[in-house]
Amino acid sequence: MAGHSKFKNIMHRKGAQDKKRSAMFSKLSREITVAAKMGLPDPDMNPRLRLAVNAAKAQSMPKDNIQRAIDKAGMAGGEDYAEVRYEGYGPGGVALIVEALTDNRNRTATNVRTAFSKNGGNLGSEGSVSHGFERRGLIEYPAGAGDEETMLEAAIEAGADDVESSEDGHTVWTAADALHGVAGALEKVLGPADNVKLAWKPSLTVAVDEATAGTLMKLLDTLDDDDDVQTVWGNYDIPDDVMEKLS
Repeated sequence: MAGHSKFKNIMHRKGAQDKKRSAMFSKLSREITVAAKMGLPDPDMNPRLRLAVNAAKAQSMPKDNIQRAIDKAGMAGGEDYAEVRYEGYGPGGVALIVEALTDNRNRTATNVRTAFSKNGGNLGSEGSVSHGFERRGLIEYPAGAGDEETMLEAAIEAGADDVESSEDGHTVWTAADALHGVAGALEKVLGPADNVKLAWKPSLTVAVDEATAGTLMKLLDTLDDDDDVQTVWGNYDIPDDVMEKLS
């Protein structure tokens, strides 16, 4: 899925890596806390928490940080985060879905709306673009996890729907309600994944030219820098030669 894979490249292409890492840990911690608060604080008994913890481990988040995030869910007077989704169009008519966890809806809505308006986009109402996406399970493995045939066999055995392999790695797609089971089955064979989460997969992608891509990346960077924003999904496809010029 071009929008997601390109966004990963964009996220890591610039900047103060320590600051980025700290921000990433903060977002991972927030997801762990929310997952623990919504169910049992035991990853083995709480599928969403298990996915959140595995995602944190894949990013080398320290065990103490993970446990603190779990413990925070049971603290009296702790932050009460709400899940919020924003939908809109970026430059070039690119459809974007922004997922956030926030303790202040007004602040987050204002920040997201401003990011869109200042970078050639328009924020729409909920449902305005999600009809062009499917809610799917996403599991990502590095290229070194195995060759294309190995991944395909493992994915079929685990009950996955599809596998996309490239020199950058492997992407396994599942039904949304099968994500936890498939991820667990793959982990037994291939080890922990780099990324396991629910995703928005576009039905169709939009090719983006160089001029549009530059503005789009500014919008994505602005959203990524917002502490409340967890993930941004899009239906854009930025050709490799365009990415090389803008990197």
